[in-house]
This record gives sequence, C-alpha cells and structure tokens, in this order.
Amino acid sequence: MSADLLPLGVRVLERGWLSSNNILIEGAGQAVLVDSGYCQHAAQTVALVAQALQGRPLDVLLNTHLHSDHCGGNAALQAIYTALHTHIPPGNKAAVDRWDPVALGYTATGQDCPRFHAESALPVGDELWLGGICWQVHAAPGHDPHSIILFAPQSGVLLSADALWERGFGVVFADSDGVENFSAVGRTLDLIADLQPRIVIPGHGAPFTDVRQALGLARERLRAFGDDPGKHRRHAAKVLLKFRLMQDQQMQRGALRKWVDSAHYMGQLLQAYSSSGDDTLEALLSDLGRSGAIRMQEDWVYNC
Repeated sequence: MSADLLPLGVRVLERGWLSSNNILIEGAGQAVLVDSGYCQHAAQTVALVAQALQGRPLDVLLNTHLHSDHCGGNAALQAIYTALHTHIPPGNKAAVDRWDPVALGYTATGQDCPRFHAESALPVGDELWLGGICWQVHAAPGHDPHSIILFAPQSGVLLSADALWERGFGVVFADSDGVENFSAVGRTLDLIADLQPRIVIPGHGAPFTDVRQALGLARERLRAFGDDPGKHRRHAAKVLLKFRLMQDQQMQRGALRKWVDSAHYMGQLLQAYSSSGDDTLEALLSDLGRSGAIRMQEDWVYNC
C-alpha cells in the first residue's frame, strides 16, 4: 500500500510476526512511537527508530497493549532515550509499576519481556495529541482485556493493534476461569465498524483500506471459534508454540517439553487436543508439521 495514503508524518515500520509493527508519528516538534516489538529484536527496533529520526529524539512511546511482541523493545528504547515518556493501557499500570510478570501474562505464556517503566496510563475514552494529530483512545478488549486502539477522525486512520488484521484478529486468551471472551471481540469489531476508518494500520501485517472485507472475515472467524471453543484453544496452542519456535528457530523436543511445563497456560490449551492421556504435544507438533509451519527431524523441531 502506498505511503501517500497515510497522513503526513505517519510511518509504518512493518516487522515480521514475531515483532509487532512500529508506527512512528512525527509532527509539531514531537516524535512518537506506537509499540516496540519483541525483546529479541530490540536492537533492530532501536536501529530502525534511530535511522528514521536522523538524530532527533524520541519523545513518546505508547503501547497498545502489553503482550511481549508489542512492548519487548520498551526497555532498550528507554535506555537510549532517557527523557522518553511512556504511555501504557490503564489496566496494566499497577503490574508494571511493581513489575509482576505473572499478572502481565509473561510467565503463563512462556514469553520474555525485560522490565520497563511507564509514566502514565492512556486516557481511554478521551483524546490524545500525538505528533500534531488528535487521536481518540478507545478501549478494545478481546485479544487482551486492556488493549486500546487509536483513531484519528480527521484523516480516518485507525491503529487497530491486534483487534483487527486484514485477515482476522489476535488470539483471544482465556480469563482466570478459562473462558475466552469472544463477546468482547465482537463488541470491538462493532466499534471499529462504527468508527468507519478510511485506512487501518494493524499490529501485524501491512496497512489496508478494505475495512469492510476485513471486518467480514474477522466476524466469520469469530463465529467459527464461538461455535467450537476447542478449535480456538487448539489454534491458540499452535500460535504460542509457533511464537516460541520463531524466537529460538530450533529446539530439542526435551527443551520444548520443559518450556510447555513451565508455561502453564500452554498446558491448559493442550487439554483441547486430547482427554485420553495421549501425547498432546506430539499431536500439536504433527498438526503444525502438516501445515508446513514447522519441520521435525529426529529429536529436533525447526521453525519454517
């Protein structure tokens, strides 16, 4: 998609699926970055931002939500730009202040995120001026209960994070009772439809303009998961395992089993594969192998 469709001063640094997109907004003497990618790519994030800013400082860092692929570069950016002001969703502020990886979900999902600090919580339901552009801050629960999206009504640009992709949306992680909040996803999709964005910049993948089609595909996917929650849990297990393999590229089966044991949310998800005591991890690996997402050879599992 042509960058000409974006407002002046808005740039998208599209990343691979292990790291979220970085959205740089410059204007009115201010430089703002939305989301910082995964910690494994933190050095690359710092280099991309420095190259884009050409010696100018980064003033504001904003996270749409605190999954590790969206905020894993926060600490590295804060170390470089010491006057950086960091905004995070309000539901996460206390857990970040005391740095609680359990409450933030990193322990349960087996992901890494270096400790960072945050100066303020985002004003959900209000407006925020970033880079000379007025953005509405909307709550967008579903993929994450505290996620937000940003909408610029004057230009019709929506930063949708993982609430809407061109072909779907992010995994809906279960709550403390083990129930996925599909209804929240539906409400967020309705909100996006009501906003009528002209262009969507998602958390992963290229910006797109056919919002109606994307919403239709997302609703079809949501209906399918709602009709068969087990299907969604199998999907979630595959996503978490694929994420880990994207990070490490190759793992021995024994190391993979230890990781699954340490990430107890993975264990809960694997129950969707079998209730008969079968080797559920092997079933998951076989599914991923048939789809071409991974390759297995002897005692090793490789990312594809």
